[in-house]
Amino acid sequence: MNPLKSITGTLVLGFITAIVVMVLVGSGNLNIWSLVVWLHVFAGVIWIGLLYYFNFIQAPAVAEGAADSDGPGPAAINKYVAPRALLWFRWGALATWLTGASALESMGVGIMNAFTLQPGAVIIGIGAWMGTIMLFNVWVLIWPNQKKILGMVEASDDEKTKAKFVALMASRTNTFLSIPMLMCMVGQGHGLPF
Repeated sequence: MNPLKSITGTLVLGFITAIVVMVLVGSGNLNIWSLVVWLHVFAGVIWIGLLYYFNFIQAPAVAEGAADSDGPGPAAINKYVAPRALLWFRWGALATWLTGASALESMGVGIMNAFTLQPGAVIIGIGAWMGTIMLFNVWVLIWPNQKKILGMVEASDDEKTKAKFVALMASRTNTFLSIPMLMCMVGQGHGLPF
């Protein structure tokens, strides 16, 4: 059986390979901080990767599909792709935030020190605040409005129009915040002087 024929098999193979590399190269010395940061980065790639997919690919494609009177329209994306992508997107956001909070604790910075921007935690704290705002946007603004847009909950045409605007603005806010947030997250471990 080829594990690459399913997403579950692919993920399991990836994690097994990572563990084998850790054991062979790292002599099995994977501390909790390294594990949490690894999981944080993994979840973050899922979350931010999908954020960029939505903003750079899906939103423009749906707009083009809606404007193309001879084309298939946006129905296939909205019915089959968007709900699955939004599932991974919102749970990836939550997993990223939770593993980020765990990383702050396991690396000795502390959640409270980061969120109150204490000396030595300013840059990571700014990143944590941006990530928290982005998480809020996903669960409170983007997801509830996407359910209206996609017809998962009842909404009038006016409510759908408003939902499109709110979801788009929250998503674009997350896209612009992701750029300095990534700089802050990387900056803590790479010597940015904050």
